[in-house]
Amino acid sequence: MSKTTNYSYGGIAFILLVFGIIFIPKIIDRVSKDDITRDESRSQELSTSTRTNKSDLAYLEINNQPKKVPAFSFVNQDGKTITNADYLGKVYIVEFFFTTCPTICPRMSRNLVDIQDEFKDFNDFGVASFTINPEMDTPEVLKAYAEKYKVSNPNWHFMTGKEKTIYDLANNGFTIYAGKNAEVEGGFEHSGNFALIDKEGFIRSRKDAFGNPMIYYRGVVSEEEQEDDGEKEQISILKEDIAKLLNE
Repeated sequence: MSKTTNYSYGGIAFILLVFGIIFIPKIIDRVSKDDITRDESRSQELSTSTRTNKSDLAYLEINNQPKKVPAFSFVNQDGKTITNADYLGKVYIVEFFFTTCPTICPRMSRNLVDIQDEFKDFNDFGVASFTINPEMDTPEVLKAYAEKYKVSNPNWHFMTGKEKTIYDLANNGFTIYAGKNAEVEGGFEHSGNFALIDKEGFIRSRKDAFGNPMIYYRGVVSEEEQEDDGEKEQISILKEDIAKLLNE
């Protein structure tokens, strides 16, 4: 082997030695820091996933956007102004009714009281009942109605306000039909459905057999009943879904 070759190998070895002394510690340090960053990132993702804890209940979507409860402001049975903001952080049911209703309202109210009693230990559960006959249903009348049905949940508000605003909230805000009809018993007609709202103010429901949101729950038939048309009661599944949202 020639001296030139020996000098070449010696030069390469010297360069590698210098490279190792200067750069390898920096590389190790950076890799070490990157590993810590990755570990922290994984921990944060796991923590976020745990905190989210979303159930399998679907969102009602309009134009591919989850639908929130429309903003509202009404007076309740105690004369206090209640808005949608008062329900944030709570799971609650929305219904439209009137106190002199001779047909489905009493059944809806009994079912809601049953649900109230089921979740009596939960401070983050409530009900929003909107009258569709505000001319008759003053705060005093609503309070008497609440007492009649032994309403004890402090988050259950019976609300009244301007007729047009209430009807707009029902028919456009929730798409739960309500209207005047002099030809029907009681002078008003309305849906017997309940809407279920999560703690962030989104309308939620379980999915039907086709994988679509059920959207609303039948509020007229109790757990002990079944209507003549053969449709099953939905109070039992509503209770199950309330429990899911309370755990989110």
